[in-house]
Amino acid sequence: MAPSLTETVTGPLDSSPDQQLRSVFPDGIKTSGQHNPNYDQLVPYAQFPTEITGPTVWDAEDYKHNPGRWTHHFSEEEIGEMSEAADDFIASNTPLTGITKEKFLLPKTSAFLASLRKEILDGKGFLLFKGFPVQLWGTHKSAVAYMGLGTYLGDFVSQNGLGHVLGHVKDVGADATQTDKVRIYRTAARQFFHADDCDVVGLLCIARSLDGGESDIVSSQHVFNTLQRERPDVVQLLTKPIWFFDRKGEVSEGQEPYTRQPVFYRETSREGRVYTKWDPYYIHSLSRYSSAGIIPHPSKAQLEAAALLEATCQRLALHMVLEVGDIQFLSNAHVLHSRTAYRDHAVSSGRPRRHLMRLWLATAEGEGGWALPFYDSRERRRGGVQVGDTVPRAVLDAE
Repeated sequence: MAPSLTETVTGPLDSSPDQQLRSVFPDGIKTSGQHNPNYDQLVPYAQFPTEITGPTVWDAEDYKHNPGRWTHHFSEEEIGEMSEAADDFIASNTPLTGITKEKFLLPKTSAFLASLRKEILDGKGFLLFKGFPVQLWGTHKSAVAYMGLGTYLGDFVSQNGLGHVLGHVKDVGADATQTDKVRIYRTAARQFFHADDCDVVGLLCIARSLDGGESDIVSSQHVFNTLQRERPDVVQLLTKPIWFFDRKGEVSEGQEPYTRQPVFYRETSREGRVYTKWDPYYIHSLSRYSSAGIIPHPSKAQLEAAALLEATCQRLALHMVLEVGDIQFLSNAHVLHSRTAYRDHAVSSGRPRRHLMRLWLATAEGEGGWALPFYDSRERRRGGVQVGDTVPRAVLDAE
């Protein structure tokens, strides 16, 4: 059984299809990338709600002891349909970057995936699939089926300067203390609560660590309401576009190496829902610019706000453990997520290192996505990380 389900911009439109882009990108549409918001579309704190209501606001206590409300075990029929679609796609010899719904047909499962997409975007914002047969299918077929599943939820966007549209969360030996150069997903370090630069993020567990690496999620709407009651001064600070976020060198020519934006936004639509863009690692790594006087140091009030935001997320979080064959899908508009530090099996054990395949998916305004005060709000591959004309790539392991 399926789980219970609830229910014109400006800018350099270089991600629209044209003949030149079609020679590089599979469908002529490249990832838009990271940008500053349209500052004239931002609204002051006084225009934010005192309290958010609706299905995007949830309490971990409502789900902690009711896994059936957020867990879906794949049926034999669903697995069979995905298996057949994956085999057909592999037989077509189409590059993995060219996978689409039309090339990954799921006639029976698609209706459920449409309801799931609605639930992720406008409902509680998360779901955990169980029983994806990664050990039976192996890496290649699993990647095909996983990306095929993702096409029903959104459009792939690049996750880094290498153009990876199939990402790999894996410790590759990078130094987590070099925060200005290293993306934390490439280490075994703890990840603080954050939202990724896309609308929906998916994680497929290929292999578990020896210990740690456990997942926590929280409704950022519940966090907003809690802070509004307890520290409205902090919420006000988080609505101001005074927060600088590092781009860690993943920058196209002519772009600044950081963005400046608020943490809490209001949609530009009539609904005006509150969404969150946040990652503390991308703030703390900017000392090389603040020390040089290029940008201001975070104020004492900002540091306190960042610490309180993290503490509130931890207090309100729902904890889960991803087993091999589990897939977690989350909204980045109204869910923040984190993971604990982890330790891999010793090399001598012969056991694989912890490995999650990651998808970043875009859902444009007009395609059911939230209305964002960014020039690319209506673009199919909005957000993500795009450096120049780096082509999309779907590699089968971390590199």
